Amino acid sequence: MATVLSLGEAVAELVHDGDTVALEGFTHLIPVEAGHEIIRQGRKNLTLVRMTPDIVYDQLIGAGCASKLIFSWGGNPGVGSLHRFRDAVQHSWPVPLEIEEHSHAGMANRYVAGASGLPFAVLRGYTGTDLPAQTDTIKPITCPFTGEQLTAVPALNPDVTIVHAQRADRAGNVQIWGIAGVQKEAVLAAKRSLVTVEEVVDELEPKPGALVLPTWAVTAVAEVPGGAKPSYAAGYYERDNSAYQAWDLIGRDRDEFTKWLNELTGVKA
Repeated sequence: MATVLSLGEAVAELVHDGDTVALEGFTHLIPVEAGHEIIRQGRKNLTLVRMTPDIVYDQLIGAGCASKLIFSWGGNPGVGSLHRFRDAVQHSWPVPLEIEEHSHAGMANRYVAGASGLPFAVLRGYTGTDLPAQTDTIKPITCPFTGEQLTAVPALNPDVTIVHAQRADRAGNVQIWGIAGVQKEAVLAAKRSLVTVEEVVDELEPKPGALVLPTWAVTAVAEVPGGAKPSYAAGYYERDNSAYQAWDLIGRDRDEFTKWLNELTGVKA
C-alpha cells in the first residue's frame, strides 16, 4: 500500500547509491523535480533507465549521479544534443558513463516483460540494424513454432521507478491521463515505486481515458505541484519550450552547468 510522503522523505527512503532507477514519462509528466531531489541528496553510481532521456537525465549525469545509462534515444527534444551526456561519454566528465542502447520498441518490451514477471521479451524490431553488434543484451532467438529468427531482450526490473501523475487520493491510488508512455509498465516492473503528483485529493473523479495505478502497486506518493516542469501535465500546465532552449546554453559549458548545479543544491560558489 502506498504511503504519502514528502518528496525529500520519499527519495531518501527509496533511492539508494548503486540503484537502477527509471524516471519515465514521454514528453509529458516527466518527473523532473524528483530528478532534482536525487541530485540534491547526492546519490551516486546509479544505473539510469529511460526510453527517451532528456534534460533531467542530462542534469543527473552532469551532477555525477550516474555510472550507466540504459536508453533508446537521448536528446533535448526540439533543440539538439544533451551536452552533459556527451561530455560524460566522450571525456568521462564528471565521471565515466557506460551506455547500453536499445530501440524504443526494445525498451518498451523490456518493461512489459519485467511487469509480467517474464525473464525476457521477444520482438522483430532489431532486424536490419547494427544495435545487436553494439549491445550485449540483444540476442537472436528462433521461434520454436515457425523457425523465424527473432530478437530477445532481457526484462527490465528497476530497483525504483519514479513517474509523475496528475492526482492521487489519500489512500495512494494514482490517476494519470494524457500521454501515458510506459509509466504503468515501468511502475509494475519495479521493486519500489514513487509517484509524484500535482495534487492529493479526497476522491479521484473519473476522467475519459485515464488510467489508475492502484495503491497496492505503488510504494510512495509525494505531492509536488509543478513537478513535471518544464515538461507539461495535461489539465495543469503547458510545456515550457523556452526552458528547453535555455538548457542548451547551460548544458554546453561546464562552468555554466556548475553554476546551475550550485544554485540547485544551494552550494555557494
